[in-house]
Amino acid sequence: MVTAALVFAGLAAVLHVYIFVLESLQWTSPRTRATFGTTLESAEATKELAFNQGFYNLFLAIVTGVGIGFTISGGTPVGAALLLAGTGSMLAAATVLLASSPDKARSAVVQGLFPLVAVVLLLLGLLA
Repeated sequence: MVTAALVFAGLAAVLHVYIFVLESLQWTSPRTRATFGTTLESAEATKELAFNQGFYNLFLAIVTGVGIGFTISGGTPVGAALLLAGTGSMLAAATVLLASSPDKARSAVVQGLFPLVAVVLLLLGLLA
C-alpha cells in the first residue's frame, strides 16, 4: 500500500509542477489561456497572482517529493508526515476549488484525484 501511495504522490507532485509551469511561466500564452479559459486581457491582469499561486503548487510538489525520498530511504515517520502535508494540502486545495467554483469541477477532480488516492493508500498502508 505504501509503495502505491508513493506512486500516486509522485504523480500528484509531477502534476503540480506542471501547474506551476502553466501558472508561473506560461500564464499569458495562448495554450495556457485556453486551458484556464482566460482572455489575454484577464491573463495580463492576473499575471502576478497566477505567478504567486504557481509557486504554491511547486512548493507542495517539493514537500511531497521530499516525503517520497524520506519514505524510500527508511525515514517513514518523517516521510509520511511530509507526504500527508503535501498531498493533503493538494487535496484540500482541490476541495476548496470545487466548493467555491462548482463550474470548475473537472479541474478540481484532475487536481485532487492523485492526492486523494495517495492519502488513502498511505493511511491504509501505515495502519496495516
